[in-house]
Order: sequence, then structure tokens, then C-alpha cells
Amino acid sequence: QVQLVESGGGLVQSGGSLRLSCAASGSTFSINAIGWYRQAPGKQRELVAAISSGGSINYADSVKGRFTISRDNAKNTVYLQMNSLKPEDTAVYYCNAGVVVGQNEYDYWGQGTQVTVSS
Repeated sequence: QVQLVESGGGLVQSGGSLRLSCAASGSTFSINAIGWYRQAPGKQRELVAAISSGGSINYADSVKGRFTISRDNAKNTVYLQMNSLKPEDTAVYYCNAGVVVGQNEYDYWGQGTQVTVSS
């Protein structure tokens, strides 16, 4: 079992910055990739950024050059630094971890943190 707790969301003006944190606990040694998804009202949940256990990083095209994901393995925490925020970045942001159990991998989710960008 893995527990994920997000923090750092809030209200910010367009062009501003926020940093999200996701602290993992439990069987963290079994985490493969970990990252961030977001879901805006009326839209599907989408990948924002993810980082694998080997350090490979993947970003959504819409956030490339503005967002940076990083992982502190010693603290079992993943961060999402969000700069040059736009109103279209407004969404609930969820931390996601792929947890390996035997030969299978399972998705774990945090409770979500709201990010609101005002114009």
C-alpha cells in the first residue's frame, strides 16, 4: 500500500508561480513512475508530468517550458514547480504513483489539490 498526500495548491494570478508537493508513504520502495495529473471541470483527467524511477521525465505539451517535475527519493516526495501560470491551468491536480506488486503495476492517487489561476 502507498499513500499520497498533496499540498501546495491555491489561488494565483496569471503569470504567477506555485509549487505542488506530493509526499508518499507506505511501500514506497515499490513505486515505479510518479507524477501529476489534472482535471478541469467538464474535462477528462490528463497527464501533466511524470518521472520514472530511472529519472526519465515526460511532460504534456501544454506545460513544457513552464512546469518542472522533480523527485527527492530520500524524502519520498515529488514536486511540481509551476511557473508562468495561465487561467487554463486551473484544475484539481492529482498525484499519481505506479506501484509494482509482483508482475503487476497498480495506480495509486492522492486526494487532489485545487489550483486556480485568475486572469
